[in-house]
Amino acid sequence: MTASQSFTSPVDLVVSGIGVVTPWADAPVAAVRGPRPQGPEDWFDHRERLGPRGYKYLPGATQYFLAATRQALADAGEVRRDGDLADEQRRGAAVGTNSAAVALHESMDHTVIAEGANALSPATAPYFSINLFGSRLATEHALKAFNLTLTSPRVAGLEALEAGARSVSAGRASWLLAGATEEALPPAHPGAAAGERGAVALVLEPAADLRTRGGRGYGRCRVRSFFLAPDGAASPQGPERAGALIDRALAGLGAPGGLGRFTGAGGRVVAVLDDSPVAAAVATALGPGAGQVAAGAGSLEPLLQVAGALAELPGPVLVVTAAREGNLALALLTPTAARRAG
Repeated sequence: MTASQSFTSPVDLVVSGIGVVTPWADAPVAAVRGPRPQGPEDWFDHRERLGPRGYKYLPGATQYFLAATRQALADAGEVRRDGDLADEQRRGAAVGTNSAAVALHESMDHTVIAEGANALSPATAPYFSINLFGSRLATEHALKAFNLTLTSPRVAGLEALEAGARSVSAGRASWLLAGATEEALPPAHPGAAAGERGAVALVLEPAADLRTRGGRGYGRCRVRSFFLAPDGAASPQGPERAGALIDRALAGLGAPGGLGRFTGAGGRVVAVLDDSPVAAAVATALGPGAGQVAAGAGSLEPLLQVAGALAELPGPVLVVTAAREGNLALALLTPTAARRAG
């Protein structure tokens, strides 16, 4: 996704439901510094979260997102009409992930090497395809408009929001369920210490529909993603290039005047960054006023920051994240006039 691909007719989407499932909290959490704890191995019991039958052999990342989705749908209230075929065909889903399949694929590799392909479990073998990690979501909740999987490093969850909103604006769906899910990396895998486990799911629906059904939203969440070449980011002009992209994104998100005007008007900035030259350029461009949060190995942390900010949104918040590969994404969160309480 790039900002040059603009919406032709944007739909005013509002976040009406939030679901968060992590080893340390099952509710939106505010920004924190330092890596997130991965928690004990038995932190998630699919029988309690999802039901006693039909979920045992699903990969962990699929289970997490299903549980977060149930939370988000319950939080949003009566978004859909069960059993209405026309309504089912107007619901879309998008999920971002970087490490949902890493441990499973590594286990499959070891099985094939040691015992041969015939020893693979029929229950898990289909998950060689990353697209299947969100397929159970679509069938269980009758999301028949589209079902997208995004995998760009670090920004996949935000791109799920961006791509999903783009599809709604194009008329392919009437509302959206989007988020991110990650599973811990194998211990010997690079980046395992910063591995992430859990999921965030957000329900977004048109503001007019939300008003019609008498619901109250948390706020609006608009996303733009870019690419900042690592070589360019590492150059002396890197922060200037990053700043230009950020200002361009803000203008496209309806906040003209750039970062200076945004923060000058009381906007808060949260940056989810690693230790790469791309992140360093972004951090310099954002300035010392931005609150920095250590990035995990995947795409979950930016969505956790979005969920936490939405849950306590007194004013505009900009969540920015970047990856060493050059991916850069921004989420502009703004309150609605009738913000939900509690």
